[in-house]
Amino acid sequence: MTTAREEGLVTCRTCARVWLGTTEACGRCGAKLSSRDALSLQRVWAWWIAGVACYIPANLYPMLVTETLTSRSESTIIGGAIDIAKHGDLGIALIVLIASVFIPVVKFIAIAYLGLSVKLRSQQTPVGRMHLFEVIEFIGRWSMIDVFVVAILSALVQLSVVASIQPGPAALAFALSVIFTMFSAKSFDPRLIWDYLPTRAGSRAP
Repeated sequence: MTTAREEGLVTCRTCARVWLGTTEACGRCGAKLSSRDALSLQRVWAWWIAGVACYIPANLYPMLVTETLTSRSESTIIGGAIDIAKHGDLGIALIVLIASVFIPVVKFIAIAYLGLSVKLRSQQTPVGRMHLFEVIEFIGRWSMIDVFVVAILSALVQLSVVASIQPGPAALAFALSVIFTMFSAKSFDPRLIWDYLPTRAGSRAP
């Protein structure tokens, strides 16, 4: 299998136009061209660590604070999903758990796997890793569902002194975690996956 880099070509990461490797800027969109982003992995790990650091308090502190005349309650992400399930809304509880717990954890694992596979020059098929990268980028936007729910409830349930719903400290931490994880995925240069292709003899491509 021959790569574009081996043929002396470079692809614009902005508009996907292919140019000769000696071209400095894309003639279509004006973006700077480079065969590989040398600092890609450093940025990936920096954003990844920041995302993990924010995700931990996002699960420990309350996401939602509900106040009434007689009581005050605080709900974490998992605690809120359990409360929703107890009220009979199992489908909604499952959606919250998948979007707020399962998907972020899977994204952390997947990004770490891609970064390590490039660093260690993995001989696994690059096609599978490219599909994984595309899935990570696609599902990133759906990880904000908890923040959206909190924002909607805070806007709708404001009954003066009778009752109010406010976002807890976990809301900001969770939003930052999602944003940092998206930056981590965006920082990854998928072209690095194709630099060490497995060959029939089991050796890597030059």
